[in-house]
Amino acid sequence: MMSRLEPLMPVQYKDYYQTLGVSKTATKDEVRSAFRKLARVHHPDVAKDKKSAEAKFKEINEAYEVLGDPEKRKKYDTLGADWDRPDAGQRRPGWGGGMGGAGPQPGGGASFGGTGFSDFFEQFFSGKAGRGAGNPFGGFGGAQEEELKGQDIEADLLVSLEDAFHGAKKKISFQRDGAHRAETYEVRIPKGVREGQRIRLAGQGGTAAQGVPAGDLYLRVRFERHPDYRVEGADLTYELEAPAWKAVLGAEIEVPTPEGSIRLKLPAGSQPGRKLRLKGRGLPTSEGTRGDFYVKLTVTLPTTLTPEERALWEKLSSHWS
Repeated sequence: MMSRLEPLMPVQYKDYYQTLGVSKTATKDEVRSAFRKLARVHHPDVAKDKKSAEAKFKEINEAYEVLGDPEKRKKYDTLGADWDRPDAGQRRPGWGGGMGGAGPQPGGGASFGGTGFSDFFEQFFSGKAGRGAGNPFGGFGGAQEEELKGQDIEADLLVSLEDAFHGAKKKISFQRDGAHRAETYEVRIPKGVREGQRIRLAGQGGTAAQGVPAGDLYLRVRFERHPDYRVEGADLTYELEAPAWKAVLGAEIEVPTPEGSIRLKLPAGSQPGRKLRLKGRGLPTSEGTRGDFYVKLTVTLPTTLTPEERALWEKLSSHWS
């Protein structure tokens, strides 16, 4: 563990709608479409300037983490840019401190670095809680536990699918409330880590009275949103967009997977929503097994037709009627 002098900086409001380039009335599908479009441009795997792309990709991910989740989006919209007003926490029930239903804790002052999320996100959506606020990690809870141990602190840690596949090490920094130093920790991301899993740094949480052990720091894993894959446990789902004729006649298609592209046969007569399963091609698990990779079919239809194409569709319709 290393320490360095680093002043606390004011927490800046993040306009997630502006980040994704959508209006406040955008539908869930429009938000997702905007994310995927931007993510495919700024994903570090495809961008030429990987350093700047990585920073931009994290901003896009954070915005989608909020606007793509109905509950988070509702909270975000409720308070808006005046989220840090002193009376903001009293404007809606259940928005005080505490991890279990944790709302924002404006003015808390703690600062994280290297987690992949901004301080605004951490204060607004993670919260920093002591055991008296409802301890989700077990233990005795209540005032007795508070006397025996300092405050536990929680933050979100952004993890890429590549890190989940192979494991990784990340450096994060944490500056406690009122402290003049930011402490840096090297955190090991285990292979097969899961969304929502907590990584514990024992004794690195809030300090307590002399002779009382410090609390723990918990880093809650959030998977980096990928423009192509949806994660469900250890399974990955890829949405394949195919023109109608390929679904009807069948075709050999190229499918990108985290381990490289593969050729896959789309059977003739495939219906929209059909899933093709590639066993053992998903994420690794802590038990040494692998999840599955699913290809879900979305059939695309033409929006404009030439006279010749229209004549062909009309000919087909006469056979089906």
